Amino acid sequence: MRQKMRTAVFPGSFDPFTLGHMDVLTSALKLFDSVIVAVGYNHLKHGFLHPDQRVRLISDSIRPLASTGADIEVVSYSGLTVDLCRKHNAEFIIRGLRTTTDFELESVIAQANRKMSPETVTVFIPASHEYSFISSTVVRDVIINGGDASSFLPSGIDIKNYM
Repeated sequence: MRQKMRTAVFPGSFDPFTLGHMDVLTSALKLFDSVIVAVGYNHLKHGFLHPDQRVRLISDSIRPLASTGADIEVVSYSGLTVDLCRKHNAEFIIRGLRTTTDFELESVIAQANRKMSPETVTVFIPASHEYSFISSTVVRDVIINGGDASSFLPSGIDIKNYM
């Protein structure tokens, strides 16, 4: 009997994609056959990086993982995450957690998603302790103020190449 492929969507703004995101993605690849990193955007909001730049940054960041045979796709989307899951036949949503505050917020979103799409399950993956303090907000602030954000970004990523 052929085993069903387990696909998960890892949604976020990823503005920018950090070592914390990479950590959660690496953990997710241990659980799922395929992971779709989904860059969400709202046409009415102006982010730090354009969604196309974020997709390119993530694609460059995951190249070492993909070269090991990991099945990772990077897409951008707007609208509901559960609709994206249906489009890609993904039954799981991955959400990274850094703090208990993250859990409280993400739990509410997971419940709403489950109500709209009972077939979709949210899986919470805690960030490793060494990355739990990294947030895109902090990284953006470092970059905007001329600091060196390289210790917060995946190896080999020079943020200036995406701005």
